[in-house]
Amino acid sequence: MTFAERLTELRKSRGWSQEQLGERLGVTRQTVSKWELGSTTPEMEKLAAMSELFGISIDALVKGEGAPAEELPTEKPKRTNTGRAHFEYKSARMVHGVPLVHVNIGLGKYKARGIFAIGNAAMGVVALGIAAVGVVSVGIVTVGVLSLAAFAAIGILASGGAALGVFAAGGAAVGVFAVGGAAAGWFACGGAAAGQYAFGGYASASDIAFGGFAQGTIAIGDNVDGEFVVTQAISQSDFRAAVAQYLPDTPKFVVDLFAQLAENLSQ
Repeated sequence: MTFAERLTELRKSRGWSQEQLGERLGVTRQTVSKWELGSTTPEMEKLAAMSELFGISIDALVKGEGAPAEELPTEKPKRTNTGRAHFEYKSARMVHGVPLVHVNIGLGKYKARGIFAIGNAAMGVVALGIAAVGVVSVGIVTVGVLSLAAFAAIGILASGGAALGVFAAGGAAVGVFAVGGAAAGWFACGGAAAGQYAFGGYASASDIAFGGFAQGTIAIGDNVDGEFVVTQAISQSDFRAAVAQYLPDTPKFVVDLFAQLAENLSQ
């Protein structure tokens, strides 16, 4: 068996494309293609890299001696020159030129890009990483439709220490619907909340606010400031009448919520 045939057999046994093998060896797909066609041969440095990559001796690689490809060990975690653990896996199956699964993790700047991506920095439909970008993203800093982060999250559904999204929940949250220690949004709920409609320990709203300290056109709570204030429980019908007078365009579900809060306000 020639070197070219042996290299082709080894590559295919791992399920790698010529481009994927080239990435592991630091060469182009065209270079791998020339090796496999036998039109050129790699220098000793690349042969040594192949020997380590495939787990066989250089003699076995060049002369075809040693264990057949199907008996070779599977890919093992790699180590960087500093001795720090590094593991990378790319699935052979591609979707529109992107690996179905790409895992690239370790102590360093390792990026993963795939439909399912896991890496220090990850980008994919489903992405997990220290920094992650995807339809579904999980990490320390994330961006996605569904975004979950320990520190900062941006997405339609976002949850994190700091969250920004249509639906946002976090220590600090900004969104259409925001829930957090500090929350700002069209409808905000939090220790300190600000928005068109606000609910919290301290609530400031352009329309309706409910809280220990509440400020708004309609304010409900213990310490309140507004055009119509509620400091003691009132019936839902009376509250609805006030909303109809001061804020006639208020959505029904918002009126229903605050009407119940007003009716059950502690004496």
